Amino acid sequence: MADSSPPSAATHNSPRTWLLTAALSPLAVRLTRQLLAHGDYVVACLPPHEIEDDDRSAEFRELISECKSARKDREGWKNRIRSIRCDGRAISGCGAAIDEAVQVFGRIDILLCCKSEAVIGTVEELSNTPGTQNLVRDQFETIFFSQVNFIKAALPVFRAQHTGHIIALTSIGGHIGTPGMSIYTAATWALEGFCDSLAYEVAPFNVKVSIVQPNKEIQSLTNRITFVPQIPAYAPNYNPAPSVRDMLVNVLNTNPDTAMPPTLEAPESPTTPEGELQSISLEPEVGVGEILHRYPALSHASLDKLVAETVHALTAIGGHENPPSRHIVGTEGALAVQEKLKTVVEEMEDFVDASLAVDIFDSELNQEAREGKATIGSQDPGPAST
Repeated sequence: MADSSPPSAATHNSPRTWLLTAALSPLAVRLTRQLLAHGDYVVACLPPHEIEDDDRSAEFRELISECKSARKDREGWKNRIRSIRCDGRAISGCGAAIDEAVQVFGRIDILLCCKSEAVIGTVEELSNTPGTQNLVRDQFETIFFSQVNFIKAALPVFRAQHTGHIIALTSIGGHIGTPGMSIYTAATWALEGFCDSLAYEVAPFNVKVSIVQPNKEIQSLTNRITFVPQIPAYAPNYNPAPSVRDMLVNVLNTNPDTAMPPTLEAPESPTTPEGELQSISLEPEVGVGEILHRYPALSHASLDKLVAETVHALTAIGGHENPPSRHIVGTEGALAVQEKLKTVVEEMEDFVDASLAVDIFDSELNQEAREGKATIGSQDPGPAST
């Protein structure tokens, strides 16, 4: 019987040259190890503030030690990896990294935009101090502008080669909003919208663009998380539903080195709506606590399991002759996005008359839309007869 388990290495036979825009995450390290084992070449961009963090860079340093070792199964690895300090915030640095990659390996086949950090806080919590407002800009610098800089720097190379593949590693946050992650979601949507438009522009040059969307926790639990100070109005005892802040804090609290302070609780006797109306102020409510940064410290076994599907998806898609424009990783994420799209379609059908009412003239499209709605209604079988 044939083995039905997924292949452990990339499915493409010829060696490819990858440039990873952020190579220090546990996901990036595991991907790099698999690419080197397959015979590919890797240009690993190292954000300076991460490489200087000993805990954050420990796995990557271990990988480099493997590459330099005398192990038979690591033979030749040190000649197929190049590390470059670059965080993407300055396009000049991105251009220098692209130039060095081409000078060392002759070409770039795949640009993997994989830089990610998550800022956790409600819209109001992100608006109450200059410090939290700066986090909004930082979130867009990290997820959107830095990756756009790498893409812009790589495009002349891809055009000259008349081939290339840009992969944006985002999350299903590109489809589904999450309370407490509004700015993360906004930056993700910005990058995905940019890539959707870019794909049409570069198609004539045989350059492909793909968006790979794992679950949010894949990126959140393998990169830095920033927590903004809470304000009492959003304390969990006002809203008993699990929040993304609580879920991430629970994970961080499993390791003493990353444990978080107790979650803010609102007063046991909250003010009445009438009292709140009387106390409304135009001044933003000040959060309790300080801005906190954490890198989740999961076990190696947990990380292996967490990122395995995403690593496999990237190696299978990267450099493919006809890659998907969007690829959702995992059953759970696919079902969540499917449900969201179903809701969008249902709402569109419910309000199709209101949409068509603004047309300044009747058209065939107008009639077809109405007939389509009628057809959908007539296909509803209703309750089964006995």
